[in-house]
Amino acid sequence: MVKEQNLQGKKILIVEDESHIAEGVAFNLKKEGFEVKIAVNGVEALDFWKNYKPDLLILDLMLPLLDGFGVLEQIRKVNQKIPILILSARNQAADKLRGFKEGVDDYLTKPFELDEFLARVQRLLLRSSWNKGEDGEVEDNLGDSYRFGPHVINFKEHLAVTPTKTFQLTEQEIKLLKLFFMNPQKALSREDLLNAGWGYTGQMETRTVDNFIVRLRKYFEEDNKKPRYFKSVRGKGYMFYP
Repeated sequence: MVKEQNLQGKKILIVEDESHIAEGVAFNLKKEGFEVKIAVNGVEALDFWKNYKPDLLILDLMLPLLDGFGVLEQIRKVNQKIPILILSARNQAADKLRGFKEGVDDYLTKPFELDEFLARVQRLLLRSSWNKGEDGEVEDNLGDSYRFGPHVINFKEHLAVTPTKTFQLTEQEIKLLKLFFMNPQKALSREDLLNAGWGYTGQMETRTVDNFIVRLRKYFEEDNKKPRYFKSVRGKGYMFYP
């Protein structure tokens, strides 16, 4: 499958201090044709990230020296594009929400099914390849920026400008916002959004999309409980009103 999708030889950095988990994950990724390195603490992870230049980061949260959220924060300050998958035993909603808010692309809890893990890895790498212009990603016609209400999204700089603040957006947030902007007043299902933002297909039992919408409403809505722009459509998903 890796060969068919032109992902052979992609570099993956595993950040995991439990050696049996790290080695097991690395073994299975190498079987799929990936090049793999392992960092055993947060400080080493940042060093490897700078010098190894991986195509994907698989990140545990409970790490020595610098925890996973610290690693995520440092990387996202300078790089919004590298896909990051959190692989952690911490399964609380607060941890997942924090991860997505700080720019993680996917979150998988331990213990996990190997096939699901490999599928997520492949989809993250495939999306990253598309973003770099490989395999012919479809271009949009939105230009460098988009305005709705008092808000402006700068796609080139990954910035959101609102009446109260200016802040950085992740690559994933930009991708999903573009999907909404290109489909105004059209109901987008959770499956549509999962496929566009996370690369999933089919029916997925997950609140990932709902959590993402909560985050968008905190960014752009005056009243989260009475949204003006990002509205729920019963039985269908979500709709954007410019």
